Amino acid sequence: MSDTLSASARNVRDVLAGRSLSDSLAATPGELRASAQAVSFHAMRKLGQARHARRMLVSRKPPNPLFDALLLVSLALLETAIGHEAPEGGPVPRHLPVYAVHTLVDQAVKAASAQPKLRAYKALLNGALRNYIRERKAILTQAQESPEACFNFPDWWVARLRKAYPDRWEDLLRASDEPGPMTLRVNRRRATVQQMLRALDAAGMPAFHRGGDAVTLYTPSPVPLVPGFEEGWFSVQDYAAQQAGALLPLEPGMRVLDACAAPGGKTAHLLERADVRLLALDADAGRLVRVRENLARLGLDGPAVALKCADAADLPAWWDGAPFDAILADVPCTASGVVRRHPDIRWLRREADVARTAALQRRIVDALWRTLRPGGHMLYATCSIFPEECEDQARRFLQRQADAVRLDAPGQMLPLAEDPMTAHDGFFYALFAKKA
Repeated sequence: MSDTLSASARNVRDVLAGRSLSDSLAATPGELRASAQAVSFHAMRKLGQARHARRMLVSRKPPNPLFDALLLVSLALLETAIGHEAPEGGPVPRHLPVYAVHTLVDQAVKAASAQPKLRAYKALLNGALRNYIRERKAILTQAQESPEACFNFPDWWVARLRKAYPDRWEDLLRASDEPGPMTLRVNRRRATVQQMLRALDAAGMPAFHRGGDAVTLYTPSPVPLVPGFEEGWFSVQDYAAQQAGALLPLEPGMRVLDACAAPGGKTAHLLERADVRLLALDADAGRLVRVRENLARLGLDGPAVALKCADAADLPAWWDGAPFDAILADVPCTASGVVRRHPDIRWLRREADVARTAALQRRIVDALWRTLRPGGHMLYATCSIFPEECEDQARRFLQRQADAVRLDAPGQMLPLAEDPMTAHDGFFYALFAKKA
């Protein structure tokens, strides 16, 4: 367990330094990756409260970032351990890493002892954790006065949601802390929904049909163990994300652009739906490699598919002047709608990022609109729940483009559901047609 705590502390330290949790986990030794991911995800979801407790327990500045991260991880786990040892704690949810209180404290100190730079501070760590056990009620009472400590989201994030969704902001924050269900998108070129359901049932992985090409597992499973993975029967994709492929009108032979395409989930869905000539564009050459790999596994690569690395807004760098019949503009955003699957996002983002990404989005969609033929369609998509990146953008786009007509589309899809199994990520969709 001490090794898992050490690995998780390194992950949390990296996130607090600005590195994504996915990148940090990729560098974690394979034998520790699964346990470190569970603990690191939990620490991200309890970081606001853990920071508040650390400020009350350690009067001086933490001696170094790794010690700070180990203390934060330990406090996050300790609160959950104490909460579930209490009579009212109830059953432990499957996704929570819960350890015995005394074991957790001992293993945290052991983790500090194993790190040369932390050995001198193991007494400080031990004292802080034992003081938390004694003073927990007072610490939690005071935490209620801080939005960050109370909701485990940055203060600015809480304030924005409260302003945008005055009747639902607390529900949104709570829902964003719940892990999402594992949903598959069946590759209709290689399998049917019923075929996928039968294979899952035979493998002891019961699932249900969500609609369209979506199948949701009642219990998540490692992707390589799901039947049909190597055969390209499915991709893992949230139900809300799957709506992009269904919303963009496609016909065989169309010239289609998927702008900002990586990692390629929506690219593949477009190709699964219709025999089109598709250009997948992305500014990150490394991520385009992943697009190609995904298309190959699904059996979708071929001469009708082209991949190009370029800035979507820089038309001279990539556009040959031939208009597109359909465009998917899945533009960069703060990813505030997928924070339950990527809990580090809330701590990596800054409030200024909202205005920055909104400006980038405007630049991209205005450029892409020039490449669309009269009578064609462009689907604007983001995985955000901040209005500045969503409805505000769609409304202002109509004001700037006199030849744009807005058609029916879901608009803002919020990650709220009474049944956790039918929950989905936060997405926004606006569909536009160019006047002929």
